[in-house]
Amino acid sequence: MNQSFKKYQQGFTLVEIAIVLVIVGLILGGVLKGQEMISNAKVRNVVDQTTAIQTAVFAFQDRFRALPGDYALASTNIAGVATGANGGNGNGNGFVSINNERGLFWMHLANSGYITGNYDGAAAANNLNCAAGRCPRNAFGGAMMFSWGSGATGTSPNAHELRFGRSIPVNVLSEIDRKVDDGIPEAGSLRTDNVNIATCRTGADATSVYNAAGGQQDCAGVRIM
Repeated sequence: MNQSFKKYQQGFTLVEIAIVLVIVGLILGGVLKGQEMISNAKVRNVVDQTTAIQTAVFAFQDRFRALPGDYALASTNIAGVATGANGGNGNGNGFVSINNERGLFWMHLANSGYITGNYDGAAAANNLNCAAGRCPRNAFGGAMMFSWGSGATGTSPNAHELRFGRSIPVNVLSEIDRKVDDGIPEAGSLRTDNVNIATCRTGADATSVYNAAGGQQDCAGVRIM
């Protein structure tokens, strides 16, 4: 009886084990490759989105001789903006520097056909907590903001900035910077945002680097216009 039972107690052969290991390796490789493809797609999405907004601003200026949000004749020349703050008009001083104009910025661009979306034009503070329906979102769900200020790290003079939102993993923001600029978080035209610099980069100025080892998943970036 025992001899008969032992006949059926055969383990896997080396070939079978090798085949299983190969299959497991292929599955893991496919999962990792899929995650890499998703990450790369989101990098491209953020790059394309910020570039499109930058292009839209230049096109708007060329057409109306004013900045979106700051345009003083928007309610006259752009359909549907009269429902925004201050009747849909900016003060025309050349800067998007007050809450009303930060909200109108997105409405002016969308209603003139330079970006897609529907935005209410209500006032928005220069932070990254803008309400949905007032400011667009990046590929990771973070609210975007355009304003005159110094939200970019390593800068002291004010400039018009596209703050393209939080919720961006540090390795993704680093890759975006390499694609668009110089890969340095405190130099060039693309930088980390002041909201969470302590965990997203180390060092200062041209010697700063992205803190990839920290694994921060809530970084934010700025494109200086």
